[in-house]
Amino acid sequence: MPMAPIQDLELGLVGNCTVSALVDSRARVVWWCLPRFDGDPVFHHLLDGEGEDGLFAVELLDGVTSEQRYLDNTAVLETVLRDSRGGAVRVIDFAPRFEMYGRMFRPTMLVRQVEPLSEAPRIRIRLRPRFDWGRLAPQITRGSNHVRYVGPALSLRLTTDAPVTYLLDETPFHLERPLAFVLGPDESLTQGVRETARDFRERTVDYWRRLSRRLHIPFDWQEAVIRSAITLKLCSFEETGAIVAAHTTSIPEIPGTERNWDYRYCWLRDAFFVVRALNRLGYVETMEDYIDYLVNVVSRSPDGHLQPVYGIGLETRLEERVVAHLSGYRGNRPVRVGNDAWTHDQHDGYGSVILAVIQAFFDRRLERPAGPRHFHLLERLGEKAWELHAVPDAGLWEYRTRRRIHTHSSLMCWAACDRLARIAAHLGLDARARHWRERADHIRRVIEARAWNPRRQAFVAAFDGEELDASLLLMHRIGFLAADDPRFRATVAAIGRELADGPFVHRYAGEDDFGRPVNAFLVCAFWYIDALAACGRREEARERFEALLARRNRLGLLAEHVDPVTGELWGNFPQTYSHVGLVDCATRLSRKWGEML
Repeated sequence: MPMAPIQDLELGLVGNCTVSALVDSRARVVWWCLPRFDGDPVFHHLLDGEGEDGLFAVELLDGVTSEQRYLDNTAVLETVLRDSRGGAVRVIDFAPRFEMYGRMFRPTMLVRQVEPLSEAPRIRIRLRPRFDWGRLAPQITRGSNHVRYVGPALSLRLTTDAPVTYLLDETPFHLERPLAFVLGPDESLTQGVRETARDFRERTVDYWRRLSRRLHIPFDWQEAVIRSAITLKLCSFEETGAIVAAHTTSIPEIPGTERNWDYRYCWLRDAFFVVRALNRLGYVETMEDYIDYLVNVVSRSPDGHLQPVYGIGLETRLEERVVAHLSGYRGNRPVRVGNDAWTHDQHDGYGSVILAVIQAFFDRRLERPAGPRHFHLLERLGEKAWELHAVPDAGLWEYRTRRRIHTHSSLMCWAACDRLARIAAHLGLDARARHWRERADHIRRVIEARAWNPRRQAFVAAFDGEELDASLLLMHRIGFLAADDPRFRATVAAIGRELADGPFVHRYAGEDDFGRPVNAFLVCAFWYIDALAACGRREEARERFEALLARRNRLGLLAEHVDPVTGELWGNFPQTYSHVGLVDCATRLSRKWGEML
């Protein structure tokens, strides 16, 4: 009996902060973009399941079961396939990442090691890269131990000790000994392929385990937090310091809709949440790299205007188009490339940037601490926040046809001015501290007057409005209200009544540009849990947190959305928002180390 069809996001992520790949539970690489996260998917099968190309498969003939796990505290993935006669193979997948010659070695490379676990199981290798979003087949040339796949803009080389004829003809053969496959730039290896794969694996495992040992993890839920931390690190594009929202495009938020978006870019607000989560775990290098990225973003804006999203190479135009020939994830079209959010006015970004970098002004551990030069650069953003704090925008949820004065956007404009006042005071710039404090106090008065709805006895999503919005749960997180403020507690209670759906929480209850959302946004459930804990409802918060942990896939990864009825994951994957929420809640809810030892 063949293995059952894959119906969920049971995928593993491997990467090295330059490239990333998704491997399904059958050991098929179904997604790999080159030369970076937002590039052409050489393996695009994830978005074209009806086709036979765009994947790198290790097939065990008559395979019936699979087991998958990460090597402890690493981004190295192990898949074990078993057949109906007791045969088994192990596949190890990773992207090399380790220090070499005084810098980080992170090539555009994928390494696969295939090992027999029984006597000579029969396997077949199917390596079918494509170019230009699956439109173009490569030109193929072969050598004695390598195969070149040549495209119009990119050439790949597979170096292997497997029989090249069997690989090219996709001929089944008995696996008598371990084999190695190194797929990457069209360059020769400097040593044998088996030795290269073994050496790269050992050094990559060592890198990830050393990183994991440095993390300040909570006592409870350690495995989940470590996996989330590694996943968040893999979302950073180290070359520039950018942080992507997710590694995929067009996995729909809700099946059968057009809520299919490309998330392989750097949203300023999403990156702030990632930086804050990793800082809480003691991993501050990502913040230092991201500050470099932000300095370049802000320096390129003459008046301090920020887009909500940029390309990972500082690209400003992310024009959206549809790839019509791909069938989409599980048949859900359209497949989109680019994201028109770059054209939106979303005013929360000014506060997001300043919140992301404020620790750099105070943290004495940093090699490159922020100082007056950075502060004066950030003041340009503060001026925009002041100018826009009561101006309609598309909001956090990126409405495409609706503009309102969104409370969350105004809150983040307040946060921008509030944090600038704190930074100025720290730097001894008393006049600037008074200037920004006066502006922050003014914005606070505006929010309290126009976002509080006396009839509903709650803060609402937009000024002078009636509807609720899950982003209001962040009011205590950004320091606008204390968690014991009766207005905050009343707002949390109202959101629980109207937006909670079992352990999940919806963004909002009304219709948006595409109708009424059905699936729940996972990070909203984490925000609700965090707010419950802050309000003293700790046991309820822990119960809800455990329910959300159960929705991770078998490897501990989360997408953006969840179906509240079936519990199935939907949306781009893996999603930074979701893993940030997990880290934040685990660190708040965990028992303390000192209490347990």
